Amino acid sequence: MSGTLYGIGVGPGDPELITLKAHRILQSCSVVAYPAPDDGDSFARSIVADYISSEQKEIPIVIPMRVERFPAANVYDEKASEIAVHLNAGEDVVVLCEGDPFFYGSFMYLFERLSGDFKCEIVPGISSLMASAAALQRPLAARNDVLTITPAPLPDEVLLERFKSGDAIAIIKIGRHFARVRKLIEEAGLMHRAGYLERVSLGNQKVMPLSEVGEDKAPYFSMILIYKGAEDWIKGLEMPNMEGKQ
Repeated sequence: MSGTLYGIGVGPGDPELITLKAHRILQSCSVVAYPAPDDGDSFARSIVADYISSEQKEIPIVIPMRVERFPAANVYDEKASEIAVHLNAGEDVVVLCEGDPFFYGSFMYLFERLSGDFKCEIVPGISSLMASAAALQRPLAARNDVLTITPAPLPDEVLLERFKSGDAIAIIKIGRHFARVRKLIEEAGLMHRAGYLERVSLGNQKVMPLSEVGEDKAPYFSMILIYKGAEDWIKGLEMPNMEGKQ
């Protein structure tokens, strides 16, 4: 009998934000796989490091972090084959996913390759989007507001159209696009409605109005939230001073 493949969300960074179900599954599986860069430690693993035992086998899924496009499909093909060996041997395999497995999560690529042959179970996690709204202490959207999630690498004209059409906008994958995105937000007249968040739920998190950010670049784990919907959440609202607060 083959094993089960689990994709579990481990949340945005705070180890206490992993669900009880994800914690139980993580500790019950004999094999743990997780994404990792080629120039440092795995963030997903670091979130749940205290919950992994020395008896568990580990499979790092190393994706080189490069500006130019890397053929990541080759890595997922190789790691899917490696995971399949364990599943065929009857071992359960858990794959750690930052945030939620199916919200811009890399687990979907393993699921695509393995779900046709093995039993799979997905355990949702708290995404950075939800954690950011909580840290900003401002609701994302309400009633008939349209929430738009926009990756920063999109072209300028596409970003401006999203800013125009959405009532609430979450801009993700900012990184090296930060200066360009901030300029577009200013051009759209939305600077006073924008909150900047960095490394949410960690000890070094930053939460502040976008207008107060002095740098011209941002880490990968950052987000901008904009609200211009029907609710009066902006007028008179002071964003919490939460730099470095957990």
